[in-house]
Amino acid sequence: MCGIFAQIIQTDDFRHPDPEELSQRLREANATRGPDARKSCCISLSRLFLELFSSELRLRGNSPVIQPHQNDSGAILCWNGEIFAGLDVRADENDGIKLFEQLQSLETGEQVRDLFASIEGPYAFVFYNATAQKLFFSRDPLGRRSLLIHRPSVNNPYFLLASVTAGSDPGYAFEELKTGHIHCLDIALLNKSNDIVSTFDGCLSLFARSDRLLGSPNFDYAEPAKVNSTLPPDDLPVQLPAHNLDVIPAWLEEPVERLISQLDHSVMLQVRDIPQDLSLKGQPRVAVLFSGGIDSTVLTLLADRHLPRDEPIDLLNVAFENPRKIKLQKEGNINPNKKKSKHKTFESRNGSNDIDSDTFILSDYMVPDRVTGLQEVEELRRLCPERVWNFVEINVPYHESVIARSRVEGLMNPVRTVMDLSLALALYFASRGVGQVRSNPTDEPVPYTSPARVLINGLGSDELLGGYGRHRSAYKTGGWAAVIEELQLEIDRIPVRNLGRDDRVISSHGKETRHPFLSLDAVSFLADLPVQHKMDPRLPLGVGDKMLLRLAARKLGLVEASGRKKRAMQFGSHSARMEGDEKGDKLLEG
Repeated sequence: MCGIFAQIIQTDDFRHPDPEELSQRLREANATRGPDARKSCCISLSRLFLELFSSELRLRGNSPVIQPHQNDSGAILCWNGEIFAGLDVRADENDGIKLFEQLQSLETGEQVRDLFASIEGPYAFVFYNATAQKLFFSRDPLGRRSLLIHRPSVNNPYFLLASVTAGSDPGYAFEELKTGHIHCLDIALLNKSNDIVSTFDGCLSLFARSDRLLGSPNFDYAEPAKVNSTLPPDDLPVQLPAHNLDVIPAWLEEPVERLISQLDHSVMLQVRDIPQDLSLKGQPRVAVLFSGGIDSTVLTLLADRHLPRDEPIDLLNVAFENPRKIKLQKEGNINPNKKKSKHKTFESRNGSNDIDSDTFILSDYMVPDRVTGLQEVEELRRLCPERVWNFVEINVPYHESVIARSRVEGLMNPVRTVMDLSLALALYFASRGVGQVRSNPTDEPVPYTSPARVLINGLGSDELLGGYGRHRSAYKTGGWAAVIEELQLEIDRIPVRNLGRDDRVISSHGKETRHPFLSLDAVSFLADLPVQHKMDPRLPLGVGDKMLLRLAARKLGLVEASGRKKRAMQFGSHSARMEGDEKGDKLLEG
């Protein structure tokens, strides 16, 4: 993991002030992503000034690494990523160094495109080929790492790339870099121009990931797989007639085993070989963004297989003090127009409505995700009693979330909706890892800050396995064909939805998020399965949605987790709608 900042300035354009103050703020913003090292490489041409800056979070190899990578011929690589397949990287080696060795011998955009079509992992990169005077940059096909682009404009006539912005600023108009191409900027040609604003587009070439030799085994990771479009037979029986997850139908036994094997392999690749700081030996290297739902719990159980038994795993569970929710609980629904108006009161553990201040404070954070998280950690302790499971209660007072809001909005930038903010707040505090733990459920909590730098995230299962309500709605309106179409749209939308935002928010703490469901191998496996193997919208919620994963969870012994219904993070943690009932797609003010 690292932060990337690159800029190209036309040095003989004296109509605009030097943007150095802005550049320094962007360097600092991207330095927080990589607290271990930072460096800039600068190149001066006759009319252009180029700077490539990287900060480093060391998560691969035994030796310290300082980025950008640079060789004697002037080639430079800023690498923000992990290579989990396609390139042979030993446990003691750094994947960025290995990749740089491969890139140095390449001369054309097609060669660079084909190299990245052969490797799997989350990444964003900027590579300068000094011999050809070309700048290559891109993100992985699913957009699991952030890279933002500002194109030269009349008011801001310079080119910028960055992992994260310095917040909203009139000095740039960043947007998410699209994932479908390897971008190549001809620096030599741009250097001949009197005006980089008018000539920029003519100097930029796009090499589509889809332009490759079809069926070549070397290009397995060029783009996400397409969903199997085969329709189920018209007389397909209901798959679990008794709604019983304990009994796996014979024709689903192999898919269940293959899913467990695929996820196990994905988790193994993403948790092994994480360097251990000797000063932190015996402390957690891996944490899980943990709601107690089926996705995070299955991944947690599989991670237990691949980490030393004497090493704790941190389960990060976030809960927000939400004044609106608290008022509703105390007074009932204050909106008389709501159909589902229920009067609720706080009750202490003995059933009385009389509560002391300590119980009241506790109840503020007993949000849905806290309840299921506490239940599920006990199931994990029963299944894996040798492991120390640190259930980290991350309680966010309302005033603290208000203070953090401007910071989080800056990290989210350029996305700016109410829903983006509610999700980003939850991720910001969860990934910070500052909370409290208890040795036993009845013990008093003690302050705790998670030292883990790798955070496992369950995102992706709903998109791939039919876990959203819209999949059930599609079936009602258009049958299995509509479900298949919606599942394909889910894969198509992954690169443009929220992975870049999540990466910017989580990485601000010097942490890296990893998504086992979204390895391209896992995506390919799940996309290729017939739709009726993954879900059955004719079955009730908690059974038919993500049916294959539920059967796998039950087979793994996760009885409670296997039947839990889908709940969005912002509602499970109460980070949404703290002041009012604003719609999620509303743009934030300011």
